[in-house]
Amino acid sequence: MESKKINLLIADDEQDILELLEGELSEMDKSFQISLASSGYEALNYIGCNQVDLLITDIAMADMDGFELYQRVKEIRPNMPIIMMTGFGYDPNHVLVNTKKAGLKSIIFKPFDMDKLIATIYKSLEEANGE
Repeated sequence: MESKKINLLIADDEQDILELLEGELSEMDKSFQISLASSGYEALNYIGCNQVDLLITDIAMADMDGFELYQRVKEIRPNMPIIMMTGFGYDPNHVLVNTKKAGLKSIIFKPFDMDKLIATIYKSLEEANGE
């Protein structure tokens, strides 16, 4: 019996981060079907046209910040779990603060603890499915 595929979209404007996460996550869980977006607009377009179970996005991208992407995704897919990632301890534009106020539940920090990221993915999916 084939296990259900989990469609993950990773959005980051740093190609090395996209490749790292794609490789590590697909190795850690074979049920992950991973798609990549190198900008917020690309992620938004992808979500509008494809089944995505969970979005992992950077807070700082050239075309739009994570808060704007979060808000726009929630307008079209209100129940989609979103994990925001950042390399910053200090957030001068308060993207994380504003996004948490808007409902963001999960933040991960670079460099990644892959076991923690996997646990966060599973927890976010369970919460979204009411488990």
